[in-house]
Amino acid sequence: MLSAGEIGEASAAPCCSESGDQRENMEEKSDVNIAALVGSEQVSEGRDDGDLLSYVSAFIEKEVGNDLKSLEKLDKLIEQMTERKMQLEEQVLTVSSEIPKRIQNALKNAEESKQILNQFLEQETHLFSSINSHLLTAQPWMDDLGAMISQIEETERHLTYLKWISQIEELSDFEEILAQLHWPFITSPQSQTVGISRPASAPEIYSNLETLFCQLLKLQTSDELLTEPKQLPEKYSLPASPSVILPIQIMLTPLQKRFRYHFRGNRQTNVLSKPEWYLAQILMWIGNHTQFLDEKIQPILDKVGSVVNARLEFSRGLMMLVLEKLASDIPCLLYDDNLFCHLVDEVLLFERELHSVHSYPGTFASCMHILSEETCFQRWLTVERKFALQKMDSMLSSEAAWVSQYKDITDVDEMKVPDCAETFMTLLLVITDRYKNLPTASRKLQFLELQKDLVDDFRIRLTQVMKEETRASLGFRYCAILNAVNYISTVLADWADNVFFLQLQQAALEVFAESNTLSKLQLGQLASMESSVFDDMINLLERLKHDMLTRQVDHVFREVKDAAKLYKKERWLSLPSQSEQAVMSLSSSACPLLLTLRDRLLQLEQQLCFSLFKVFWQMLVEKLDMYIYQEVILANHFNEGGAAQLQFDMTRNLFPLFSHYCKRPENYFKHVKEACIILNLNIGSALLLKDVLQSTSEQLPATAALNEVGIYKLVQQDVEILLNLRTNWPNTGK
Repeated sequence: MLSAGEIGEASAAPCCSESGDQRENMEEKSDVNIAALVGSEQVSEGRDDGDLLSYVSAFIEKEVGNDLKSLEKLDKLIEQMTERKMQLEEQVLTVSSEIPKRIQNALKNAEESKQILNQFLEQETHLFSSINSHLLTAQPWMDDLGAMISQIEETERHLTYLKWISQIEELSDFEEILAQLHWPFITSPQSQTVGISRPASAPEIYSNLETLFCQLLKLQTSDELLTEPKQLPEKYSLPASPSVILPIQIMLTPLQKRFRYHFRGNRQTNVLSKPEWYLAQILMWIGNHTQFLDEKIQPILDKVGSVVNARLEFSRGLMMLVLEKLASDIPCLLYDDNLFCHLVDEVLLFERELHSVHSYPGTFASCMHILSEETCFQRWLTVERKFALQKMDSMLSSEAAWVSQYKDITDVDEMKVPDCAETFMTLLLVITDRYKNLPTASRKLQFLELQKDLVDDFRIRLTQVMKEETRASLGFRYCAILNAVNYISTVLADWADNVFFLQLQQAALEVFAESNTLSKLQLGQLASMESSVFDDMINLLERLKHDMLTRQVDHVFREVKDAAKLYKKERWLSLPSQSEQAVMSLSSSACPLLLTLRDRLLQLEQQLCFSLFKVFWQMLVEKLDMYIYQEVILANHFNEGGAAQLQFDMTRNLFPLFSHYCKRPENYFKHVKEACIILNLNIGSALLLKDVLQSTSEQLPATAALNEVGIYKLVQQDVEILLNLRTNWPNTGK
């Protein structure tokens, strides 16, 4: 293989005759051709870095190789390269002329694109604003639609569930088992034993019943899938409670169908004026099935560890029928007083039997929740007030209004209660029984206010009748009114300690505390049980009672004073001493006083109850004691005989008038009794006492000396006055 230098030398040999110019031209062509062949940049670069020669050598080596004859190809190669060069030059010229146009077109296109983009941006901003506005407008629709979709999805799930339930029910022979047991028991409790009376099939039937009951018990149901009546509106505020268990629901189904058949629509049994029909039907069904539920169903529930009470669960399901019926009927008779009142009466009787006979819990949904609904409840209050006022009018206008029902029975007639008062308190008691099972304290407090209003109204009526009898304050009717006032006050005071009213008092305390209607002192009294819910009424009645008693006492006292005029003027100064009389006897001038007193005491003892009469005679004695002391004793002087006569009249005649009412009546006549002691002291004791009193001072009181002779009420000055009223002093200058 020849090197590039050798090839050059070889090629130079035959051409040595050629001139130097030719050789240079060939070199230039060669360079140009090579540049055209490999690219001008590579050639120039090759010249710069010496790689061109290497490239040319490699090119020639490839095209010519070792064959010298191949040098003939050089001309052809040069032509090809020249042609390639011309092509490249044309391309360069073409490209150099087109680039500015392309750049200009590109700039123009870019500007147009920018404008279009800005338009798109403006459209996008407007569209974004429109979309947002539309979304805001459509959001409520979307929410509603979303809720509807959720409901639809839930309904679809329920439908699917119901299909499964339906298939399960088709596969179950539970209802068939109940049919074999003659379920439900419609006619009487004896029908409960019909199924049991078949000895051949009974064990197998009850075994199947237990198996199917347990399987149904395991199924889950949602509130919307209950077979019992639809849920009542929230306004009735029914207590939250779980659904009736599925097997009991199935057992209730035939009874629900019967109830709705008979007590809905145009059936002759569906009568607004006869709520007792469907209420009695429910009670009968509960009673008919109690034994079966307790003996056959409850053991199954106990066996699986369920806390459900079969009988109460059954009753709860039937109660929903009653509540639904009441909620439907009440709006139809709300403004017919007689029908509405009859409905309430029947419902209350139904509730009483339901709770007392069938042990229905007070925490379960009941008819009282329906009656507690605002519209119905306010109507109930109005009707209750109306009929109560009518009864009050009737009882006060009755001929026997002021006569005690037990007037001929001494042991029973202690209070001497007139018929109107006893009837009125019975009315209040009945009202209490009617509302005590209301589900909320706020409703009970509203009824309590009604009772207090009725008490106040009755008090006002009694006051009006009393004013008509004022001139005959000792008469039968006046005393009957007083007995009535006393009886009502006493009963209310007893009720205040009743647990039911104590609970209402606590509820009232919470209401008053929230509303700030009472002072802190009043709230404290309520909280500490120092006062009661009836205190206002009791205070008014006690005031009326005191006023009436005071009027009676004043009346009798006036009569006693009139009868005592002669006794006041008795010659106490000149009466014979006890030793001068064979037997002491009552002063003749005292007879009118004592007779008047005796007659009035006997009269009022018969007409007033024991507690009132006790207050009466004690008030009278207090006035009488002061009257005799001031008007008879302090207004006169007494010799020995006069003092002895006074003491005899008081201790042997006046005081014993009251011995029937107390053991020691003299203790109620303290002034008179002690005055008689001073006036009847023997001379020696009187002189000694007088000396002691004269020698004492404020620092050394004569209390001990007074107590020694039996003086406890009178003070020293009173005793000194009484000593000075004695005239039987010895002539010793004293």
